[in-house]
Amino acid sequence: MHKLLFVAGILLLLMGVLFIGQGTGIFPYPSYSFMVSDMGWAYRGIAIAVLGAIAVLLSRKMRR
Repeated sequence: MHKLLFVAGILLLLMGVLFIGQGTGIFPYPSYSFMVSDMGWAYRGIAIAVLGAIAVLLSRKMRR
């Protein structure tokens, strides 16, 4: 179970970073994306990345 939580956490972290990058305009690919330079998506990305980090930390605690 901890492996599944760890993988899900990593995926959430990566997705959150992507949302942050597109929302802030740092990663404007594809250029026609509705997420580019929309800070609402950056804020959502922060929340998703935090949830991913929590999932990774919880999975590491379950391992012990």
